[in-house]
Amino acid sequence: MRLALRMWAAHFLSSMAAASDFDYLLIGGGAAGLSLAYHISQEPRLAGKRMLILEPEAKNQNDRTWSFWTDAPMLFDGIVAHEWGRIAFRSPQFEQVFELQRHRYKMIRGLDFYRHVRAVLEASPQVTWVPTAVQDLRELPNAAGVQATTPAGEFTGRYAFDSRPPQLEQLRQPQRHRYLLQHFVGWEVETDHDVFDPTTVEFMDFRGKQHHEARFMYVLPFSPRRALVEYTLFSETPLPKAEYETALRDYLRDTLGLTNYRITAEEVGAIPMTDHPLPAAQSSRIINLGTRAGRAKPSTGYAFKRIQAHSQRLAQALAATGQLPPNLTGDQWQFHLFDTLLLDIMQRQGERTHNIFAELFSRNPVERIFDFLDERTTWKENFQIMNSVTPWPFLRSIWHVLRRRPGRRALTP
Repeated sequence: MRLALRMWAAHFLSSMAAASDFDYLLIGGGAAGLSLAYHISQEPRLAGKRMLILEPEAKNQNDRTWSFWTDAPMLFDGIVAHEWGRIAFRSPQFEQVFELQRHRYKMIRGLDFYRHVRAVLEASPQVTWVPTAVQDLRELPNAAGVQATTPAGEFTGRYAFDSRPPQLEQLRQPQRHRYLLQHFVGWEVETDHDVFDPTTVEFMDFRGKQHHEARFMYVLPFSPRRALVEYTLFSETPLPKAEYETALRDYLRDTLGLTNYRITAEEVGAIPMTDHPLPAAQSSRIINLGTRAGRAKPSTGYAFKRIQAHSQRLAQALAATGQLPPNLTGDQWQFHLFDTLLLDIMQRQGERTHNIFAELFSRNPVERIFDFLDERTTWKENFQIMNSVTPWPFLRSIWHVLRRRPGRRALTP
């Protein structure tokens, strides 16, 4: 691997001699940085723009998967690993399997994404790669552009797009904002007989013990004998690894009746879910991307499709006007408020979460719920959504928002 990395560095550094100034610097080559670079590369009106990608790691492992629902074609449809036309919601008081009408639920594997995007970008004369970390990023005086300082040298450009993860631990203001994690352990399992329904995603299964938190099982079935089974929690702190594994074994045995299976892969993760303000830009020429720009939806953790929408918005504006859009993300304040209210309830009484989702799924078409979580609903539809859930928990959280103090769980003896 070290040899491959040295060859990669030598190949791309050799192209630097003729080009020390770029139109766009992309700081970070993960999902957000690569998505924007890909969108720019696919826009004919930006064919003459030069991009520099600064990323210290060679993305050559399947380090994650992205799942999302969509009702429209996407640039990455060709690398979708699997898709489903039905989802199941289950809780102690309500459960149902929903046939999707407009939407499909899809999954993309990280390694497929990296390979596909790298192949396209490496073949493009627009793109230069340097495998290095950015030590300093600043806007130059007099609107002259931006400068990135790295161990490999200094690089300048017209705009910089920064997708490095935000340092939330250093930014925390728990007296003002809510900080939760969506954390999980998932096993890809194989069985010797048919167990799973490959047409149906187990979207949320809340039937297990909640332990004063929001806890559910999530299952992506790839075939009758192979699936990703994931134990997911919304809470402030992760669990010891053994607790996730115990919950997974219990679910496989008690719910699916499995005692003989093979674990072929494992996923472990923790996604920040917070209403802490994550600005869309650091300055007029340094633009944030990905989690740094709040693209992981605070109340669900879903990020991939939001990253694509953000990338498309930026690329289209640059192509049309040569400038960035006045509203960089297109976010609407009312959806941020809805996220904050749900986060407040989760922080105060996480065990109520399954009741809220049970009311949503039992009283609304699933397509309306997906549109609401995509922040595409009208004011009328927003009212229908909010009118479908028990109001008291939300009214209490509105009070906390008005007094600018997050709700806290009441201490019990």
